Amino acid sequence: MSGETHPPAVQHMAQHVLNQLQEHRSRCPPSLRPTPLFVGVQGPQGSGKTFLTSRLRAHLSSPPHTLSVTVLSIDDLYLPHSGLQSLAESHPYNILFQGRGQPGTHDVPLGTSVLKNLKKINDVDAGTVEIPFFDKSLFNGKGDRVSHGETVKGPVDVVVLEGWCVGFFPTSKELVEERWKEPAPTLEPDIFDMKTFVSVDHVLAVNERLKRYVEWWNALDAFIQIKGPSSAQLSIIYKWRLQQEHNMKAKNGGKGMTDDQVKTFVDRYIPGYVFFGDGVTKGSSGGKGTETERLPSWIGKGLSVTIGNDRELLNASNF
Repeated sequence: MSGETHPPAVQHMAQHVLNQLQEHRSRCPPSLRPTPLFVGVQGPQGSGKTFLTSRLRAHLSSPPHTLSVTVLSIDDLYLPHSGLQSLAESHPYNILFQGRGQPGTHDVPLGTSVLKNLKKINDVDAGTVEIPFFDKSLFNGKGDRVSHGETVKGPVDVVVLEGWCVGFFPTSKELVEERWKEPAPTLEPDIFDMKTFVSVDHVLAVNERLKRYVEWWNALDAFIQIKGPSSAQLSIIYKWRLQQEHNMKAKNGGKGMTDDQVKTFVDRYIPGYVFFGDGVTKGSSGGKGTETERLPSWIGKGLSVTIGNDRELLNASNF
């Protein structure tokens, strides 16, 4: 596929990856095989991040670049069905743990193992790496991990880790309490009201589990964030996800969620953006009087892609 067939956003994403790959390789001693460049891709539900990531992979894999690109979605790192059930049952009043999605619903040791093995995949004696696969259609849509997934063999040039909360960092109790009291940005209270939706303690339970994900983010060399305009930061997620569902139902004879079900689906993710989403550019915050503030490793190697209502490219800038 020629570069001209890809959306403008993909052109910017590809050029960013190529620039970062060149820098990454230049830092590797000539006597050693360079490790793959690890790129995080974060974007909200309905933004088209999975589509854009697949087009990015196709673009980079085609001439003249002809790179070997592996994509790992954090959706494939969910706990198996039994683990998700146990989590829900042990937190019966926390809506954020009733089903997959939030930090805490993924198998962190599994993800760490896969990422470590992919880091070493270009070693002379490296074996293959199994990429997990989570089938969302099983157990009436609750999903379960299945045994088979993609098998990756080196050499690999680029590894992409994509997901809605990739790069989200834990924050302080003070900041959680402060943001919980404020209206969710760009959302009217009749659309979403944080105080009636979730308690501070429930958010802090997610925050505690998010601390374990930082070892995943430490593997990343570069970053791409896909987002809506600041004037519609959260409200646009509802529009995008509704469009996505309507398009799917138009093609499959009407099977899918109702509009109300789509809203309920998106509601569960809003706290993640409000409390942890700015971690992509700000990193972690330990709260007042602590020395634990830390910027992400990809600052200076990040690309922000802003898209509009119809996912058209509005702006691309570095951070």
